[in-house]
This record gives sequence, C-alpha cells and structure tokens, in this order.
Amino acid sequence: MAFVEIAINELQINPFTKIGKEWTLITAGDIQKHNTMTASWGGVGVLWNKNVATVYIRPQRYTKEFVDGNEKFTLTFFSEQYRNALTYLGRVSGKDGDKIKESGLTPMEMEGTIAFKEAQLVLVCKKLYADTLKPECFLDRETERKCYPEKDYHTMYIAEIEKVFVRE
Repeated sequence: MAFVEIAINELQINPFTKIGKEWTLITAGDIQKHNTMTASWGGVGVLWNKNVATVYIRPQRYTKEFVDGNEKFTLTFFSEQYRNALTYLGRVSGKDGDKIKESGLTPMEMEGTIAFKEAQLVLVCKKLYADTLKPECFLDRETERKCYPEKDYHTMYIAEIEKVFVRE
C-alpha cells in the first residue's frame, strides 16, 4: 500500500484522541541516521496564519538532537495493532541500539525527512519556533511541580504542517 497526499482541510481527526490516547511518533533525520520517540502530548491548530503542530520534547530524549538538527520532522499515527511498537519506542532510547529495527517498523524517506511504511497518517512538519518551557512562566505552580520534579523542562516546537499523507 502507498500513501496519498490530501489537503489538510480534508483531515478528519480528533486530536485529543489521536495524540493523547492513540499516540504519535515524532521522527527526524534522514534514511542513514534518524530517531523517533512516542509522544502523547502535543496539539494541532492555526497560528501565524499557518496550520501548525506543537510538540514537546524533554532535553534528555535522543530524538531531540535529530529534531534540533533538521528543518523538518514527521508526526506519524498508526492503527491499534502497532500499540506495542509505540510503547517500546517510547520506553527505549535510540542511543542504546537500533530501537526502530527492534520495534518492527520500517523507516522510509518522505519529503526530506523520515516516516514509517506502517503508518496510517503522516504529517510532514517544518519547524517555525522552539523554546524551552520556563519555570517562572507557569501560572499553575502545581502543574509545574507535578510534571517537572526533575526540572527537565520540555522544549516546545511549533511547526507548520506542510503536507498530510494517508494510507490508500
């Protein structure tokens, strides 16, 4: 099966379910060297008159090096049959070995970055903005204490969704 590009306004998803419950993979790099991580935090919307995705990556995540070092990344979404692979990819670091191979997923080049052949939906994203969350900016101190006991604040990336691909 191949992927077909659709217009972003044809996309019919519930982002709360898609990201928060089904999860996504954030992937960056090229076919020779890339990494991915599972994410359940993020969002999609409109900012600066652009369709955007917002993702959050902690400083210790190996994937952060790839997102920082590349102009683009993908958000890939899968059917429930790949839940174990997404769980594994969220738990194991790519620094420690070829976790993608171990997961059973197949990386592929797509629009100057990496996606996976098994995905159902791929958002190709171009970075627009990045900043690290700052403790002094939290208005709800309990959220800051609860989510960041180690003070390892996420970097927030805002990226334009350049293309949307669905499995045929």
